[in-house]
Amino acid sequence: MTEPPRSDPPRMRKNGHRREEPRMTVRVGVIGGGQLARMMIAPAVELGLELRVLAEDEGMSAKLAATAVGDYHDLETVRAFVRDVDVVTFDHEHVPQEVLRALVADGVQVHPGPDALQFAQDKLVMRRRMTELGIPQPDWAPVRNADELQAFIDDHNGGAVVKTPRGGYDGHGVRVVHAGAEAEDWFARLADGDALLVEELVSFTRELAQQIARRPGGEMVAYPIVETVQRDGVCAEVIAPAPEASARLAEVAEWIGRTIAEGVGVTGMLAVELFETDDERILVNELAMRPHNSGHWSQDGAVTGQFEQHLRAVADLPLGGTETRAPWTVMVNILGGPADGALEDRFAQAMTEHPDAKIHTYGKSPRPGRKVGHVNVSGADLDDVVYTARSAASQFL
Repeated sequence: MTEPPRSDPPRMRKNGHRREEPRMTVRVGVIGGGQLARMMIAPAVELGLELRVLAEDEGMSAKLAATAVGDYHDLETVRAFVRDVDVVTFDHEHVPQEVLRALVADGVQVHPGPDALQFAQDKLVMRRRMTELGIPQPDWAPVRNADELQAFIDDHNGGAVVKTPRGGYDGHGVRVVHAGAEAEDWFARLADGDALLVEELVSFTRELAQQIARRPGGEMVAYPIVETVQRDGVCAEVIAPAPEASARLAEVAEWIGRTIAEGVGVTGMLAVELFETDDERILVNELAMRPHNSGHWSQDGAVTGQFEQHLRAVADLPLGGTETRAPWTVMVNILGGPADGALEDRFAQAMTEHPDAKIHTYGKSPRPGRKVGHVNVSGADLDDVVYTARSAASQFL
């Protein structure tokens, strides 16, 4: 009988213990130097990943990991940055498709890839894909002039929401209108063949968000559905999990999130912003393919925070648990910052008065309306948690 081939014996240390082969450090490149990249730094260190950042300017939020400064619109600048990384991901969705597709053609691992990211970059493209997937969403249409917009308004109870398909965020590029002429300035700036997005003016009871993490091979995990509170088009607070969310609502939201993640082929974190309507529908508002403000609570309130989870996913590591660490976690954004002095001057007082609050700042100078940090508080009583989170955040205003 032929003997099976013998494998080489494991290399041993002098004390007789097996010597482990060193694991290659995965180098993750993040395009964009904002606060989302900044908040990936700590979990990257904990996971043994090497994080490198292409920042738009000197002194941005993620300057601690910024190994390059340059224009992400310029292909050669981006190519030079990715030369020494194993996988590329993003702080935002604004890198042009032609740059992304060139990287893929070069053999670079890009997560999420351009085929997925296009649905977060262009709201018209996203709406078409949601229709193809059978995802519940508001009535919508592309409109190219005031007459087309007026016709939509007339068919939808005299009101509508107009959006610029690309580049809008935190209330920018969104306008509630009751007459087609109210968007004439936007129509005047359209290039030939382009259109605006118009959606029905949804009557909703609250806004929700569902987060999904997905690895390249398709493994997914879902976070609890959360309630988001918007003020002036900007997320002000998040309650996790969403209060009074029935099992059926949570089930539908998770189905929506998983169906979208699979249907667009996203890798990394996916945030699905949702409306809960007066007539008990759940409708998709917008998508983000990166860590998202609606998931900041998870840094301290979940077994695996969204920034660690995103890195796990794009580096194709096993995904972490998404269970909550406490019955409630509330995130309150610090918007604007103090009128006098720096954020750092307020830490001691905030920590003294609220030792249970977890404070996260972004290294940004104060400016009215600007997101400069957030506070997370967890506990068993929702009213107490909300009060403490708001009070702690107010120390920085």
